[in-house]
Amino acid sequence: MPSNDATPSTERITAADVAKVARLARLRLTDAELERFTHQLSDILDHAGDLDLLDLDGVEPMARPVPLTNVLRPDEPQSSDAALRRDDVLAAAPAAEDGQFRVPPVLGEAP
Repeated sequence: MPSNDATPSTERITAADVAKVARLARLRLTDAELERFTHQLSDILDHAGDLDLLDLDGVEPMARPVPLTNVLRPDEPQSSDAALRRDDVLAAAPAAEDGQFRVPPVLGEAP
């Protein structure tokens, strides 16, 4: 809960402030949009004010809320015997011809 000395959002940001930022960003806002965005930005600033009131003494800063771990397998060289066999790969292809993938012609080339 914000304390009584917190600045109300209506005093923090005004429709004139939002209009100025919109003008700087080359945005045209209708009166309804200006009113809606002023209210939304005020709500955002209120929430940021609520966060400022939290006691964070002793809390270590962090880049992300959960630790980042590598989920990929190690890159280990293998012999070509362990790789897919050409015949197996070509058998799964939509079209194959003379031991190669058959693809449709590109850029008007003759088949």
